[in-house]
Amino acid sequence: MLLTGGLKSLLPHVLRRIIRHNRLTVSNTSGMAEGYKQANVVILHKSLADDFEKFCRANDGPLPLLHRSQPGDWKCPSLSSDSDIRTDCLQYRKYEHGACTGSLKSLKEYSEQLKDMVTFYLGCSFSFEKAVEKAGIPIRNVEQKCNVSMYKTSVPCYSVSMFHCNLVVTMRPIPESKLEAAVLATSELKDAHGAPIHIGDPGLLGIRDLSKPDYGDPVDLHPGDIPVFWACGVTGVEAIINCRAPLAFTHSPGCMFLTDLKNDNVRSLGGVPQVHCISQDPLHFSIVSAEAAQKIKTLETIIGIDPGERGIVHLQRQGELLGACLALSHARSVLITTGFPTHFSHEPPEENDGPPGALAIAAMLQALEKQVAIVTDQRAMDLNKKIMEEAVQLGILKKPIPLLSYQRESADSALMFLCEDGDPGRPRFDHLIAIERAGMAADGNYYNARKVNIKHLVDPIDELFLAAQTIPGVTTTGVGDGGNELGMGKVKDAVKKHIKNGDVIACDVEADFAVVAGVSNWGGYAIACALSVLRSCELHDRYLRRAVGFPRAPSQRLWLPALPSVTREEKLLKTLVQLGVRSGKTASLEMEVDGLPFYNTHSLMIEKLL
Repeated sequence: MLLTGGLKSLLPHVLRRIIRHNRLTVSNTSGMAEGYKQANVVILHKSLADDFEKFCRANDGPLPLLHRSQPGDWKCPSLSSDSDIRTDCLQYRKYEHGACTGSLKSLKEYSEQLKDMVTFYLGCSFSFEKAVEKAGIPIRNVEQKCNVSMYKTSVPCYSVSMFHCNLVVTMRPIPESKLEAAVLATSELKDAHGAPIHIGDPGLLGIRDLSKPDYGDPVDLHPGDIPVFWACGVTGVEAIINCRAPLAFTHSPGCMFLTDLKNDNVRSLGGVPQVHCISQDPLHFSIVSAEAAQKIKTLETIIGIDPGERGIVHLQRQGELLGACLALSHARSVLITTGFPTHFSHEPPEENDGPPGALAIAAMLQALEKQVAIVTDQRAMDLNKKIMEEAVQLGILKKPIPLLSYQRESADSALMFLCEDGDPGRPRFDHLIAIERAGMAADGNYYNARKVNIKHLVDPIDELFLAAQTIPGVTTTGVGDGGNELGMGKVKDAVKKHIKNGDVIACDVEADFAVVAGVSNWGGYAIACALSVLRSCELHDRYLRRAVGFPRAPSQRLWLPALPSVTREEKLLKTLVQLGVRSGKTASLEMEVDGLPFYNTHSLMIEKLL
């Protein structure tokens, strides 16, 4: 019997011959024939072949199709010389009406049935192991001399006819410092599943216990390792089980078909990838192209000018806009709050910085088919209803969005508001955004920029942001321009040091991401633009959909009309003026925000961002 030593360097045709004669003592092909493609195998009746091919094309992350044979064709010259699919996998599985009825070393006894069957050869992640190793990244399952771990997820594949199943993934522990290198090494190897589809907490894929894989072996994580998940060809096995075909065969998971094709024909998937952490609890990383990330950093720079000369440059942290928008891009349901009643002697006391930015964010989230709600002060509900109605009339919003208020009635009011039955395991919202929202200072009061306490006009919406810090999977963003806004607690030390009256007015409540802009509305416009950039990024779109289903064609970019426009924002500001909502700095009822004229200042900012 041939032992495992030297299998890395043997050529595929030699290994196939050894496998054919049953002379290997190994249980899987991981690490064999380094640098050559390996393939998952699905064999089914010819009457099912067309639909299965469509299923593969619709889910090409887990099921990259390398070759489809003719009925009864046991050879595969496009992938390998002198091969025989009946004998050249280490082990096979036989399925009858959806049940696995045996493991086999050879399919020769089924040669008669195979005459009416079609073989599908599908890409495998074992193919990228050499590239990962070459990037200086350890392959833990190879180190531990075991099969890779494979898990069923809660992610549904795109269904075709009778073929339907949830995605199956492989997991490889990767040192955190090597995450970006691992994504870079695999992202262009589309025939080997390409880039990961998830990095971080397995629970976000519906995987409960990494020590109990559905296929393969458990692989130990070293200290500092992060679980990284790639789409897996065993998804095809799950599809075969669910379609309940009278007879089908597959490779046994981990026992791949070795091809003669080298892993050097790469296909670009839309740029150089970057990896960014968007949540610590649960741990969650996202992927975006360097080009898209740079565009968003440019947006952040554009809004970072300081026309009011408040010293906001000292509050700015690079990358906050990107982090906030990546977290928002992954969110399903978003709660937005705005409202700064700085003009306490007027009715209404609200300023006109905040609502336009909030509506710009809401419009884009709506266009991206996310659930959106706005929470504001009970006393301002009527005003906000009128603003919302006008936003729908102007075409900013497709339809009205729920308008909520929050009052503290008991110690767990915030938890009850944010979660179903107050259960932190069932949050109603994934992300909270505060934009130009009065924020609570360290003494429990709320101050405008002139150090006037306006607590009597502000409902305790800060409590929702404090409660969100205790709910796994809920992230928060604060958008501000002076340091006294909700969420700016993240930069409160800089506010106290550099902003006039900062020692008193600084908001004490922090958000996960603090977006600082010259005018808060600009931050809202930038978030809308950045979300559009992310959704147009192929790498990020693939990661969001877990590499199942089809990418959005450019013609289907239905979110583009939701971007802010000068015309609509001009009309919205006129509406705010008519409703008595004043400029923040001057309290005037003119076409200005924070004392800056709409024309040639705010209008130019919108054009620059677009």
